[in-house]
Parts: sequence; C-alpha cells; structure tokens
Amino acid sequence: MGVRIKSTGTSRAGDTFSIVELSGQAARQSMERAGVRPDQVGVLINAGIFRDSNTVEPAVSALIQKAAGIGLDYEKNDPRSFSFDLMNAGVGSLNAVQVAQSILETGSAEHVLVVSGDTHPSAKRGAADAEFPYATTGAALLLERTDEPEGFGRVHTVSGAGTPVIESYVDVATMGTRGRDLMTVVREPDAEDRLLTVAADAARLALSDGEPDQARTALIASTPTAGFGERLAAELGIAPNAVLLPDLSQGDPHTAALTLAYDLAAQQDSLGAFTHVLFVAAGAGPSAAAVLYRLPAVVGAAA
Repeated sequence: MGVRIKSTGTSRAGDTFSIVELSGQAARQSMERAGVRPDQVGVLINAGIFRDSNTVEPAVSALIQKAAGIGLDYEKNDPRSFSFDLMNAGVGSLNAVQVAQSILETGSAEHVLVVSGDTHPSAKRGAADAEFPYATTGAALLLERTDEPEGFGRVHTVSGAGTPVIESYVDVATMGTRGRDLMTVVREPDAEDRLLTVAADAARLALSDGEPDQARTALIASTPTAGFGERLAAELGIAPNAVLLPDLSQGDPHTAALTLAYDLAAQQDSLGAFTHVLFVAAGAGPSAAAVLYRLPAVVGAAA
C-alpha cells in the first residue's frame, strides 16, 4: 500500500490576495479535477506560513476548509473532516505529505488534501511591500491510498547546524498599530549555500532509498533563489533539463513551490520522460526534506 497524488490545484492572485481564498480555490480545483466530492476528504493540512493579517487564531486551515466547502454540514451521519496547520517554513509541504502517509495508511481517511501558499500579511501588493520576497499563490495536493507501485517513498529529513538562515517575525516594538499588516523577513548572506548543503544531504538519502534510474528522475525543489534547483541538480548529478520549476515571475512561491512545479509539469505533459520525481524542500532552519515519488505509467494534465 502506498500514497499517490490524485490531482493538484493552483491559484494566483488577481481579484484577491487572501491566502484563505486562494488556497480554497486551489483545493476546489484539485477536487473538481479528480471528481472527488468534499465529503470524501477526511483531512486537510495547511502548510502555508504567511497569512492574511498575520492571523494566529483560529487555525488558518479551518478558514481554508470553509473556503473549500469541506465539512460544512455537521449531522449525525455525515462523514467527518478535520483540518490543522503544519508550519515548518519551506519544508512544511513535505512534512504534510509525511503526516498524510500515516493517516492514509490507517484507512481513517479516503483522501488527504495538502494546501500551501503564502501572501503578504496586508493581503495586498504594492510599492510599500516591494521587498517582500514571496509570491502570492495557492496550491493543493490531493492524496489517496493506492495498491499500485507508484507513489511516495519515505520522507527523509535533515537539520543543519547553527542559527536560522531565514527569520520572519512581527517587530511589535516598532510596528505599532500596523502589526497585522507587516512582517519582517531577514535572510542571512550565506542562506543559499547552507540550504543547499542540507537539501543535498536529504536528497541523497531519498535517492539511496529508492535507487531510481537517475537519467529518468526529475527534480522538483524549493525556490529560495531562482537558480537553487539547478545548483542542487549539479550536486546530485541530475541533468539540468530534468529540473522542473514553477512559475517564478512573481517571486518565490515558498511553501507552494513543489506543488506548483508538479502541476505545471503535468499540465505541460513534461513528466512522460521520467519514471520518478525527486521532491526536495529546504528552508529556514536550515532544514530540508526529500522524498522520491514513483510516477504512474501515464501522467497527464488530470494529475
């Protein structure tokens, strides 16, 4: 028994910059693509970090669950649904996959929906936040159990030494009444190199676990810098043309990067040349996670 990707969904800022609305849109799209009803989703996990108005309570996952139309009725015989936030910077999406594997293996849920994405706390973009490093976007990964050979392997995690390479916080001493609209993000000068080290370590563990044909293995990695995936591929001996990237035109998609890249590759039919995808996430700590995903025989736009 394994866990595979049933479908994906994405959304981009336009009429709204609310990550609750964008994640809800992505979740609904993933269910529509898969032909899965909201009542068939037992658990929703939100891996996003930067949220509307720096919301702490209630859990943003609950707001996204409502926006996605999941579990809105509560009657005696209705299927139960549950949601929670899982926050671990750029690594959170793979941590969520790891949790989803455990949930689905128990048979307690038919599907698990992992949503991710970030927005400026003001839920708008403009000259005042031109230095905010993250794109406003939502993504959803709908997961299910499978008896087929495809699916996720073991998620490997690695933690680096030293101080965090990226820190985000609300400076309550200086922000005054604007604390719900602002966020300070500090990135160390050597952030990319330190993230690359832990990402490569995690990736090697995942590759050794599955021992795929590296010539037919694609790489989808976090995007803390535009060239991070290519640098990681060079470290691992993966060809540059096997690096699959999300749309970076609006900046780093951060927690949504892996899902956006997979979705784009599936929509463009770019996965047909590969048997496996190596997902690698890195962030903050510095920490990283990696997992090998065995593709089904045919991967198309529906995935």
